[in-house]
Amino acid sequence: MRLILRWLINAAALFALPYLFSSIQVKDFYIALIVALLLGLINAVVRPILILLTLPVTILTLGLFILVINAALFWFVASFVDGFDVGGFWSAFWGAAVYSLVSWAASALILGDRSMEVRVYRGEGPSPPAPR
Repeated sequence: MRLILRWLINAAALFALPYLFSSIQVKDFYIALIVALLLGLINAVVRPILILLTLPVTILTLGLFILVINAALFWFVASFVDGFDVGGFWSAFWGAAVYSLVSWAASALILGDRSMEVRVYRGEGPSPPAPR
């Protein structure tokens, strides 16, 4: 259920992008669902391989090259899905960045998934080792 809800959140975030960027167009919510699914699959399969292959450049740029990879994958999906258009690389760059931020924030609010939050030990399960 959480996976389907996260997919719907990502599609809604993608559907909101044309209101922020005139160079990004999403025909309807059905196209947004397809693009969100494809982006999820490509980010799960292709993105780790690209990050591994471009590791030296990523290290030299202190991780900023990952933003270029995200933009390229965003633009790549737009190149073969009818009804989803991105005006160019910089539109893909800023669209991917805003899409990531909006979907992360919405997931944190709706699902309560705060993966960026520091987790505090609450005494559940086995206790942590005692300090020496």
